[in-house]
Amino acid sequence: MPRLRLPIALTLLLPALLAGCGEQGPTPPPPVSAEALAAVAESPGVNREELARAVDALFTRDDIGETRAVLILHAGEPAAERYAEPYTPETRFVGWSMSKTVTGVMIGMLVADGKLRLDESPPIDTWQRPGDPRGEITLRQLLQMRSGLRHVEAGDPPFESSEVRMMFLDGRDDMARWAEAEPLAHEPGRQFQYSTNTTVILADIAARVLAPGGSPAQRRHAVDELLKARLFAPLGMNSAFAEYDAAGTMIGGSLIHASLRDWGKFGELLRHGGSNKGVQLVPRGWVRFMASPSPRAPDYGAQLWLNMPSETDRAVLFAERGPADLVGMVGHLGQYVLVSPSLKLTVVRLGKTQSREERARLEDALGDIVALYGK
Repeated sequence: MPRLRLPIALTLLLPALLAGCGEQGPTPPPPVSAEALAAVAESPGVNREELARAVDALFTRDDIGETRAVLILHAGEPAAERYAEPYTPETRFVGWSMSKTVTGVMIGMLVADGKLRLDESPPIDTWQRPGDPRGEITLRQLLQMRSGLRHVEAGDPPFESSEVRMMFLDGRDDMARWAEAEPLAHEPGRQFQYSTNTTVILADIAARVLAPGGSPAQRRHAVDELLKARLFAPLGMNSAFAEYDAAGTMIGGSLIHASLRDWGKFGELLRHGGSNKGVQLVPRGWVRFMASPSPRAPDYGAQLWLNMPSETDRAVLFAERGPADLVGMVGHLGQYVLVSPSLKLTVVRLGKTQSREERARLEDALGDIVALYGK
């Protein structure tokens, strides 16, 4: 009977069909936990479960260090926000070297005000003495980490590193004076040398033009007021504050603190080219300058890392997979603010990741999140 032919045919073919299914496909990922899903907005701009899984990996993986807080903003709206115990939205996180970018924006304000010039020697008295070769160092070269000053960052042993000596040992009471006393190791402009001390010099330059000849208290007050009135208050970064040394110099290379959300607000300022709610806090051209490659380091701009190949063995971000316009504020122990204008994306990760191997894996995990928005 015709009606029996199809079942009989299927019965005859069943062994062959089962043989073809002998190899199991990839094991599906485990279900997304309620905690992971709760940290992600209903409409985050990408697949919600995929984003929840990628964020959850930052908190649960045991090979990337300790993640304490994560914030993802897409098109200006929160896409994900999560904290590990005991951290909360009120916690102020030290930025470490993310602070350098804040200092760079502050210098941009002073250049816009006509108080400093990019291609002139900054007002550092000891450099202006007749015959001192450091008088050839320009503000642009300081911003791009190519001053030529002698420096060893993150050396071994650590107590011989220039930034450790400046911040915690013989230079701690007057950090800028210690950093500015270093001799030239290279001709100014010729070589890239990442330097926390250089950013302290930039912070000192700001104090010199805002409070010329001022006392430590006057220097601190002048810089603090500029940051609060023209940057932190307009952005709503109410948690943000900077630390200062005994000479009244902001420790602008490492010791600016802010909450997770406030670090995100600063990232959004960069994404919008220095504008906040239609108000230009720092010239758009200055942000373009900060995000343009240094002549001596294609992966570094001016106090800001770029998602570009370094042409060395240095890999700070993930140039091989991320958007070319992505820039990064990157701090000691794995602090990140990643910004991509083309993806309308700001990603903040705060935590403690120590080893170089863990950092590389962490950067890959952050790249996974950025890649979701780049599909």
